[in-house]
Amino acid sequence: MYVVREILHCKPGKVRQMTEKFKAISMALTQLGHEPLRLLTDVSGEPFWTIVAEAKVNTIDQFFSLEQQLMTNEAVRNAMVDYHDLVESAGAKSIASRVDVRAAERAASCV
Repeated sequence: MYVVREILHCKPGKVRQMTEKFKAISMALTQLGHEPLRLLTDVSGEPFWTIVAEAKVNTIDQFFSLEQQLMTNEAVRNAMVDYHDLVESAGAKSIASRVDVRAAERAASCV
């Protein structure tokens, strides 16, 4: 399992609008039978006006396949029309392997 995290730094006061765009992506994901995005916004810290979108996928290839499917989705394309007008700077995209701590603990206790 992988967690793909996209971090965007929005222009001042534009996080709410960007959140709505990511909600449209999340809805499209659920219509495709996948988990919705996990959306986080900053409460404090710098830079301000940051949004984090997290997606869970089984394989990295699945993530890229989902991206292609989303780009052909009319509702997503309409929602993302002025996306670049809201972005101050692209923060980062990271892909992390998810570790099941409970399974590791169970395996260690069996030894």
